[in-house]
Amino acid sequence: MVMSFRVSELQVLLGFAGRNKSGRKHELLTKALQLLKSGCSPAVQMKIKELYRRRFPRKILTPSDLSMLHIQAGQLPSATTLTPGTVCHLPYDHSSGAATVPAALLPPTTGPKHEAGVAHLSPPIHPVHPDVKMKRLPFYDVYDELIKPTTLASTSTQRFEEAHFTFALTPQQVQQILTSRDVLPGAKCDYTIQVQLRFCLCETSCPQEDYFPPNLFVKVNGKLCPLPGYLPPTKNGAEAKRPSRPINITPLARLSATAPNTIVVNWSSEFGRNYSLSVYLVKQLTSVTLLQKLRAKGIRNPDHSRALSK
Repeated sequence: MVMSFRVSELQVLLGFAGRNKSGRKHELLTKALQLLKSGCSPAVQMKIKELYRRRFPRKILTPSDLSMLHIQAGQLPSATTLTPGTVCHLPYDHSSGAATVPAALLPPTTGPKHEAGVAHLSPPIHPVHPDVKMKRLPFYDVYDELIKPTTLASTSTQRFEEAHFTFALTPQQVQQILTSRDVLPGAKCDYTIQVQLRFCLCETSCPQEDYFPPNLFVKVNGKLCPLPGYLPPTKNGAEAKRPSRPINITPLARLSATAPNTIVVNWSSEFGRNYSLSVYLVKQLTSVTLLQKLRAKGIRNPDHSRALSK
C-alpha cells in the first residue's frame, strides 16, 4: 500500500506518526518503510488504510492487501535499494492514474476470482479529492484537516447513495479536545475544540459555503448524527431546506488515539450535481475573542467605508 502513495500522502502518514515529513519522494518512502519495519501502532495502520482508500476508492482491500501492514522487516526492501531512480521510474498505469508497484514487492494474488476483480475495476469519473476550498468561518479557527474535501459522487443508478469514511485522532488532538471541556459553561457544546463535519457543492471556482445534499442522513460510529432542522419554505410548493452550517460531531466521536472513527453518509443523488464532504478539528471562538479580533483590525476611514458600500 505504502509503495503506491504520493508525496502528499506520505507526508500525511509521517506527520501523523510524529516523524519528519520533509524531503524528496524517495526519502519520504524510505522513512515510511522504516516506520513499518519498526512496528507501527494500530492507529498508524488505520491511517495507512484510510489513505489507501482515499487514493483508490473503488478498490476493495483484500486480506492480502491488509497483510502488507504486518510484513516482517526482512521482507521489506532496504533503504539502500530505494534510490531516486527506482522510485521515480515505476511503471505508470494511465487507466488508474497511479504508479504500478513491481510484482516482487506485492504479495501473491492468483486465481480466477482475483483476476475477475481486477478486470472490472474502473477509475472514478470524478476526482476523489477535488480542489474544493471551504469558505472560512469567522467563528472558528481551523487547527487541522482530518478528512480533506472528498467528492460525494453518484456511483450507481440508484436514487439513494451511500459513502463511508474513516479518520483517526492523534494523541495531541485528543488531549486538545479533552482539555477544552467546560470552557464555555452553559453552552450547548461541552468542548471549544471540536470535530467539525462540513458539506458543500463540489465546485472549485471559488471558496464554497456549507450546503447539505438532499435527504441527508449521517451516522458517526454507528449512531445517527443530529442535523439542523428544516427551514420553513419561502413560498408554497418550495422544497424545505436545512440551514447551511457545519455539524459538530464531537459528542459522537471516539476521543481516543487508538480507536478510528467511522462516518456513513446517505443522500439522494442529483443529475449533474455533486457534493463534497470534509472534516476539520476547529476551535470555537467566544464572543470576547471575536470582539478582540474586530478591535485589533482598527477603525477604517469613513470615506473608505462609503466607497466600499458604493
